[in-house]
Amino acid sequence: METEERYTPTQGQEKKGKSGLMKTAAASFTGMLAGGTMMFYMAPSLLETNATTAETEGVASSSDITVQPASSTAASQTDLVSAIDAIDEAVVGVVNLQAQEQYNPFGGQPMDTTDEAAEETEAGTGSGVIFKKGEDTSYIVTNNHVVEGADTVEVALASGERVDAEVVGTDALTDLAVLQISSSHVTEVADFGDSSALKLGEQVAAIGNPLGLDLSSSVTEGIVSGIDRSVPVSTSAGEWELNVIQTDAAINPGNSGGALINSAGQVIGINSLKIAEDGVEGLGFAIPTEDAIPVIEELMTNGEVERPYLGVGLEDVSALSRQITQNQLNLPETVTEGTVISQVETGSAAAEAGFEAGDVIVKIGDRNVTSTADFRKYLYNEAEIGDKVTVTVYRDGQQETINMTLSSQSE
Repeated sequence: METEERYTPTQGQEKKGKSGLMKTAAASFTGMLAGGTMMFYMAPSLLETNATTAETEGVASSSDITVQPASSTAASQTDLVSAIDAIDEAVVGVVNLQAQEQYNPFGGQPMDTTDEAAEETEAGTGSGVIFKKGEDTSYIVTNNHVVEGADTVEVALASGERVDAEVVGTDALTDLAVLQISSSHVTEVADFGDSSALKLGEQVAAIGNPLGLDLSSSVTEGIVSGIDRSVPVSTSAGEWELNVIQTDAAINPGNSGGALINSAGQVIGINSLKIAEDGVEGLGFAIPTEDAIPVIEELMTNGEVERPYLGVGLEDVSALSRQITQNQLNLPETVTEGTVISQVETGSAAAEAGFEAGDVIVKIGDRNVTSTADFRKYLYNEAEIGDKVTVTVYRDGQQETINMTLSSQSE
């Protein structure tokens, strides 16, 4: 059972999705290089070879992050080589450092250490993309699972220099994080491309640090194998379905948070997932820029993504035995889908609205709820804080409706 919007970070451990095939692919954690991984991609159209296109002004997005226009003509191999050369220094390594208890040579409990004396070791490495340079501060996007649980984060530059980084904000659900470093270390900045212009078969390249910093700035080439894919993942914020782009460019542990680029050198996806299973090859995934940019903007502004908060634990009805659904929940035999409330947090919005443990949510507004992920998708992608909603539930076998106003956790 999982409490909605509340998680315990599990940095360094695999998080298996529902299918058992999808695994968080991020960092190449020490001693776990063979562990599974997951990664996300997206890529737009390719570089036009005439001067007019090359000089086209960037198209501004809803904030100060600029999205470059996509071109409609196929790129040559020379175009891709030039694109990689123009962006490779904007792709950096991200090192997750965690404090370790010191060994006590005399046995018993670990030796007491002060915060200053605690030794930090590498818990994992991933990749990141420098996307904005200011006068004093520059910003890097990476995956949440690359930095999750870190006591200290360092960025490894293309030159090999390692510098301290500050975490600006993280979002476990979308697996994105924003870091900042001093602009004095930054030589190149990546441009975002329009992932909504993506076409099947377009040429793309993945840039990152597979298996750690020894293979930094590695490049793999492929095509866009699929668009608008939806993959189930388990995050420290709960079960979720990510909208991703599929590619056959090789993705390995340590590539997480790196760039998926088109032949114009534009970042059209943040590498995040892959299917790691015997007999399976060429199935990697990236978070599309059209999905990533709004999250990045909110992390830069607020340090977190604010979503409606209910304060309940949820579990899929389909995962429960017939004995529980009929003998304990008293559900009609026709009700086989939905999400059941396992617990209600005292003082939460759900408690104030009158929800109870054992309520089975089957509809919100006019939308049927088939699973916990389906319910969260509505809350996080479609609903907004302040919305008044009507939730249909089965309580002790009887259908009821509950009216509530959606609020944030801070309210």
